[in-house]
Amino acid sequence: MSRTRHNRGSRLATAGITATAAALLAAALSPAAHADGRPTRAEAVGHAASAVADHAAALGLTAAQDTSVRDVIVDGDGTQHVRYDRTYRGLPVLGGDFVVHLAPNGAYRAADRATKQSISLPGVTPALSAPQAADLAARDLRAANRGETLRKLTAKPQLVVDALHGSPRLAWRTNAVAMDSLGNPVARTVVTDARTGARIDAWDSIETAAGDGASLYSGTVPLETTPSGSAYQLKDPTRGNTYTGDAANKTDLCIFGICVSRAPATLFTDADNHWGSGTTADRASAAVDAQYGTNATWDYYKNVHGRNGIAGDGKGSYNRVHYGNNYNNAFWDDSCFCMTYGDGDGTTFGPLVALDVAGHEMSHGVTSKTAALTYSGESGGLNEATSDIFGTLVEWYENNSADPGDYLIGEEIVRPGFGRPALRFMDKPSRDGDSADCWSSSVGNLDVHYSSGVANHFAYLLAEGSGARTVNGVSYNSPTCNGSTVTGIGHDKLGRIWYRALTVYMTSSTNYAGARTATLNAAKDLYGSGSTEYNAVAAAWSAVSVG
Repeated sequence: MSRTRHNRGSRLATAGITATAAALLAAALSPAAHADGRPTRAEAVGHAASAVADHAAALGLTAAQDTSVRDVIVDGDGTQHVRYDRTYRGLPVLGGDFVVHLAPNGAYRAADRATKQSISLPGVTPALSAPQAADLAARDLRAANRGETLRKLTAKPQLVVDALHGSPRLAWRTNAVAMDSLGNPVARTVVTDARTGARIDAWDSIETAAGDGASLYSGTVPLETTPSGSAYQLKDPTRGNTYTGDAANKTDLCIFGICVSRAPATLFTDADNHWGSGTTADRASAAVDAQYGTNATWDYYKNVHGRNGIAGDGKGSYNRVHYGNNYNNAFWDDSCFCMTYGDGDGTTFGPLVALDVAGHEMSHGVTSKTAALTYSGESGGLNEATSDIFGTLVEWYENNSADPGDYLIGEEIVRPGFGRPALRFMDKPSRDGDSADCWSSSVGNLDVHYSSGVANHFAYLLAEGSGARTVNGVSYNSPTCNGSTVTGIGHDKLGRIWYRALTVYMTSSTNYAGARTATLNAAKDLYGSGSTEYNAVAAAWSAVSVG
């Protein structure tokens, strides 16, 4: 990873990057030139370094700040987009990320910044100690779990500069983790003012689909496996060696944000390469669904968006099924680069391995490697909506007759005890009783699974349009907040626009107004300013009161 120190008022060029470092960077980012003449990822980083040096003042960079490359995208025409993180006097800056956009010849075009605050602090010595910050975060985690007795609770503070919430200030970002009374993991990230001890923000650290679940409804599906002696392993060598293992109904043990022991992921094996029975009586059946969901999500991102794996590096993730006892959730965890599925309690949810759940949770991994949308406020709603949108698009892409594409979230996993036919409804999110159909100034105060409704509603309108209609056998009736009539452009174009907005224009602090701008920029890039698609994006956002 390249690092450059920014000196006030001077051109920075390569700023002391050695030949060895440059060679390592080139090897890591791009081992070979593109056959079509486009810049390699390493070349894009070099172009961006020069651009950052020339435009340091406009990017708010000073001698006290460093940058590091998080992600690189090179378009088909050679246009380059390099995403950076920022530190101030060695401390990570929340909201310091930015994206530099370059022409095919490497010339600077523009930049998108998470925040445009000038960062200058009188010092970086906190008045609030680390143990005090840890104690405050632990209290917050207990409060978020309604006072339930938590076991093995630990909290690990990190000193940061917070530029996400108004004027930049010194803060503690503390990850608090524990186990609830059922042995399930709970975690919360708390941002605390390092001078006053006031809580700035907090959000759940385990990104979930709010009690998602899945039964075994995918039917008979193809699987790529790995021969091992006279048996087979549920490991796919064609998709980065993604694999699925059995958690044996155990849970993780995490201390100070680091998991010192994890539930196992004992690789499933089979004698005849015919896996599972389609019933919960066979533990391999849930594994089939999990592996299939991983495969479908991998294929969607690769074949539609050209992304090779969740992190874009061709490396596979892994799945754990049968996590905990009656665990009513599924989650993506960046620290293990893995998906974890509970079995559900059988009353409200079945096994949490449905296709759109897999697409949803794994898309949290894509978001973390790209825009890294903060998991609170409006950006948190956009984070959740991104996963709902791509989970839905994975389902449409796969075109499985046993679980056909729709605009319902988690419809396969709910049981009668849940009380409604799906977790969430994209055509009219308020059908779940909690989600927002339209933007308002208070929407950021909602739980992120409910503030996501605004973007989910936008996505449905952009894909299908407003009013009553039946799509793929499911009836919808999507209103607009401004009384307008919206004409859809199809779910394929929705996916292309949202993916480009996420990976090229959105940043950690993007809110709904910023998402409108990002998707309009994406539509302009893909289809042209003033095109039918561009105008549809504008109309769909206006229809949910954004802009």
